[in-house]
Amino acid sequence: MAAAAVAAAALARLAAAFLLLAAQVACEYGMVHVVSEAGGPKGKDYCILYNPQWAHLPLDLSKASLLQVRDWTTSVLCSPADLPAKGFSNQIPLVARGNCTFYEKVRLAQGSGARGLLIISKETLVPPGGNKTQYDEIGIPVALLSYKDMLDIFETFGRAVRAALYAPKEPMLDYNNMVIIFIMAVGTVALGGYWAGSRDVRKRYMKHKRDDGPEKHEDEAVDVTPVMICVFVVMCCSMLVLLYHFYDQLVYVIIGIFCLASSTGLYSCLSPLLQRLPFCRCRVPDNSLPYFHKRPQVRTLLLALLCLAVSVVWGVFRNEDQWAWILQDALGIAFCLYTLKTIRLPTFKACTLLLLVLFIYDVFFVFITPFLTKSGNSIMVEVATGPSDSATHEKLPMVLKVPRLNASPLALCDRPFSLLGFGDILVPGLLVAYCHRFDIQVQSSRVYFVACTIAYGIGLLVTFMALALMQRGQPALLYLVPCTLVTSCALALWRRELGMFWTGSGFAKDLPQSPWAPASADGPQPQADSDATPSRPPPGQEAALSPPPAEQPPEPSAPEESGAGAPPQETETGLAPGPSA
Repeated sequence: MAAAAVAAAALARLAAAFLLLAAQVACEYGMVHVVSEAGGPKGKDYCILYNPQWAHLPLDLSKASLLQVRDWTTSVLCSPADLPAKGFSNQIPLVARGNCTFYEKVRLAQGSGARGLLIISKETLVPPGGNKTQYDEIGIPVALLSYKDMLDIFETFGRAVRAALYAPKEPMLDYNNMVIIFIMAVGTVALGGYWAGSRDVRKRYMKHKRDDGPEKHEDEAVDVTPVMICVFVVMCCSMLVLLYHFYDQLVYVIIGIFCLASSTGLYSCLSPLLQRLPFCRCRVPDNSLPYFHKRPQVRTLLLALLCLAVSVVWGVFRNEDQWAWILQDALGIAFCLYTLKTIRLPTFKACTLLLLVLFIYDVFFVFITPFLTKSGNSIMVEVATGPSDSATHEKLPMVLKVPRLNASPLALCDRPFSLLGFGDILVPGLLVAYCHRFDIQVQSSRVYFVACTIAYGIGLLVTFMALALMQRGQPALLYLVPCTLVTSCALALWRRELGMFWTGSGFAKDLPQSPWAPASADGPQPQADSDATPSRPPPGQEAALSPPPAEQPPEPSAPEESGAGAPPQETETGLAPGPSA
C-alpha cells in the first residue's frame, strides 16, 4: 500500500509538471498592427501577450479585421459603471490593468459589443489566465500591451487609430540559428582538441630549444585526477543550488569571473599569432617592478590591454540583445579553447569517470529536480535561463547564445536565444583532446581524434532533434556522452588498443623526446622525468642534442639515442608546430 501511494504521488507530480508545461505553452506572443485613421505614417507592429484559450488570433495580418481603437485607460473596467454609455460596438478598447480579474474585464467588454480587449500594463506582461468555464464563455481575444508601447502609438499615430490583432506562426526551429551553434560548438571542440594535442608535441621540441624570452613560455597543463573530478562535481552541484536560491546576489560574481577568465582565454588564443609577427619586438626598459622586471615585449602588454578592454565592453553592454551576444560567444569560445589547452585528462579511465559523473549530474538537475522544487521547474533550466522572478533580469554568461535569425515579426516581442552551455563543449572536448594526444603517441593518423569529433557532431545533431520533438530544454550531455564515449571505446577495441587507450600508454608523464624520432610506444622509455627538469634534456640526450644550434630544430638524422632501428615518429604531427614556433 505504501509503495502504491508513493507511485501515485509521483504520477500526480508528473501530471502536474505536464499541466504546468501546457499552461506555459498556452501563453503566446502576438502582434497588434496599428494604422492611423487619417492616413499618415505607415502602419507599425507592436508586441502583445495573449492567451489563445480565450480566443484564437488569425495567423496572417491579411485575415485580421482592422477595428477602431478606443482609449478607455482612465478606467479599469471592473464594473458595469465603468462602461461608456454607448458601449464598445465593433471596437477594441484599451483599459488599465488591475483591481479585478482578466475574466471580469473581458466579460464586460464582450457584453458591450467589443471585438477584442487590450489591457495596458505598466508592469511585466503576464498571461491573462482564467479557467475552462470562463474560456468557454468568452469569444473575443484579450491581450496585454505595455504602457510604453501605448504611448508610442499615440505619439506616432495620434488618438484616432485602427488596429488588427494577429499571431504569426513561429517556426518550430530556426535552422540558421542551429547551424551557427553547431559550427561554433564542433569547431571549438575540434580546434581545442587539436591544439591540446599539438601543444604536447611542441612542448617536447621546445624543451630542447633555448629561448630566454618570457613570452615564449607556455602555461603548464594540469593533469586531472579522480579526486579532482569528485571535488569539481561537488562544487558544481553546490554552486548550482546556491545560484537557484541566491541568483540575484551570485549572478554578478559569475559575470565578474567570466570577464576575467574570458579575457585570459582571449589573450592565450591571440598571443601565439602575435608572436609570429616579425615586427614590433621592442621590450619594456629595465626596471624592478613585479613581472615587468622580466622585460616583456610591449606588444604583449598591448594585447593584454586589448583583451581586457573587450571583456569590459561586453560587461558594460552585456544586455544589448542586438550585438552583445557576438562578443559573448567570441569570449566564450576563447575561454573554452584556453581550458581545453590547459586542462588535461591523462587516461581514458579519467575521461570515462568525468563524463559519466557529469552525465548523471546533467540528467539529475534537468529531469529529476522538477519533482523536488515547489515550482516544478528544473533547477538547471531555471538557472541557465534566469529565474522568471529575478529582480535583476540578468542572465548567466557561461553559454554560447545565438538569437533567432528568421524574419518573424515576433522578434519584436522577445528575441529568443538558443543556448549551449560551456560544459557541453568542454566535457566532451577534453575527451577529444585526449584522443588527439593518443593519436600522436601511437601514430594513428589522428583516427581517434577525427572519430571522436564526428561523434560529438552527431551527438549534437541528436540533441537538436530531441529539442525539436520535445519542445523543451535538453541536457546535451545526455546525448553527447554516449556518442563520444562509445565511439572512442569501440574504435580502440577494433584497433586492439583498448589496454593502451584505457591507461594512456604512459604518455601522460610527458617523457622528453626529440620531435623527430621519439621512442615508440612499445619500446623502452627514457628513465628521466621531464616534468622535474623542463628546461634541459635528460643526461643521456645531452650529447645528441648539443651539436645543433639553439635557434634551429635538429636534423632528422641527428638524434641517435633511440637506436639505429628505431622508426622515425611524429612525422605527421610533430613537424607542423616545430619549425613555425
